Amino acid sequence: MKAARQKRPKLGRYGAVAKNLLQEHDEHRVFAEVSDVPSNAKSFDAVDLFAGAGGMSLGLEMARFRVVSAVEIVEIAAATHRKNFPNCKVHCGDIAGFEPSKEVPKSSVRLVAGGPPCQGFSVAGKRDPKDPRNRLFREFVRVVDELRPDYFVMENVPGILTMSQGKVKEAILEAFADIGYPNTSIAILEAASFGVAQIRARAIFIGNRHGLKNPFPAPQLTEDNYVPIEAALDDLPSWVRLPEINHEWTRHSKKFEERISKVPPGGSLYETFIDAFKRQYKGLPSMTIKENHGGTHIHPSLDRCISAREMARLQSFPDDFLFEGTMKKAMWQIGNAVPPLMARAIGCALRPFIEVAGTSRSPRFTEWTPPEVDSSQSRLF
Repeated sequence: MKAARQKRPKLGRYGAVAKNLLQEHDEHRVFAEVSDVPSNAKSFDAVDLFAGAGGMSLGLEMARFRVVSAVEIVEIAAATHRKNFPNCKVHCGDIAGFEPSKEVPKSSVRLVAGGPPCQGFSVAGKRDPKDPRNRLFREFVRVVDELRPDYFVMENVPGILTMSQGKVKEAILEAFADIGYPNTSIAILEAASFGVAQIRARAIFIGNRHGLKNPFPAPQLTEDNYVPIEAALDDLPSWVRLPEINHEWTRHSKKFEERISKVPPGGSLYETFIDAFKRQYKGLPSMTIKENHGGTHIHPSLDRCISAREMARLQSFPDDFLFEGTMKKAMWQIGNAVPPLMARAIGCALRPFIEVAGTSRSPRFTEWTPPEVDSSQSRLF
């Protein structure tokens, strides 16, 4: 490949969906400015479902929530969660076997959060409405119904909003309404807007049982000042592996490195399998990361794939958050995680509302009004 064939950053696939969602009337949805939470602020108990390695848990703890229980079916991810959250009780198994009444002090839980598996929803692959993974949200609803938290947060890929012409979205809203959370709100949040060095849009459902507003965090950054990929990666050793912090990458032969060297920013090593071995742009956040069996994105300036630790940094995990298992298993956990900084922002937006839930007081917060968005001008991938 020649430099002349370098691709330009493309419009985000979810720009139009996000814009249409903001234009829908929802009197319960508000956007709240967020700031740091004092270290002496009151902690609220939370439960993390489909917790994975703990991206959502970490973000909520940054917002001064205490994650008392987590549910994760994959053993290696549950092991990572236990390692990093020793005071959290982890249920490793099918969520259908999770009995909140036996494992969680019901009266203390103020928030239930999590993201049912999204493989069946994602626009990047086949979307099958009959895929049983698409129905795991009903297990999420069951747990919310049993615990009766003040608020719940459910995250997923934006493709869930248009699946089956919007019928999946309506089924989710109806399921929550049936258990006493009738005014659930939805917004698409961009992880890069909260300091994550990666473009990663997520559909966020927030609902409560008190008739309060449903707060979403206002963006903290705009496209003009998103954190670029090199700001997250440049202080890591280029070619020295550090397995003690998961800084390991797929081993390449010299011939393979030569092939990688010819891939321009935005291009892929393969014409058909374009989501793997894609060269990143300098000066911009990373494209959405995924594991791809070791075929992660290509480093923006080095002729190799990014490492598991580099993936973790692009998800906003700190270097002392360590992942259990092999390099590929660590990459799988990281690629499926919720970016902690985005989860932190969600938690910070929720705090003023949870503080007054069940009382006659009004939450103290600064509301933010989304500007008119011209999606045709977006530089997002």
